[in-house]
Amino acid sequence: MTKSMQYLISGKVQGVFLRAWIQERATQLGLVGWVRNVADGKLEVLAQGADEALEKFKHQLRGGTELSRVENVEAKWLDYDKDYDSFQLR
Repeated sequence: MTKSMQYLISGKVQGVFLRAWIQERATQLGLVGWVRNVADGKLEVLAQGADEALEKFKHQLRGGTELSRVENVEAKWLDYDKDYDSFQLR
């Protein structure tokens, strides 16, 4: 099973092209998974890949885009039973 990490990103993160930016960063790091809006205004990300890439991704998420304002990134390791083959916007 591939290593999986869930990230919950809060702040001004919806409607600022952050999901597309996240998809681009994940793909550059060789990660797969998905990103989606959450009803409470956060973004949820599930990423799978190498430990080092997942940690680097977490640090990149904290920076966000010029239009976004990331206030917090919560990250936790998951035992996830599905493996993905690309990084999807949901």
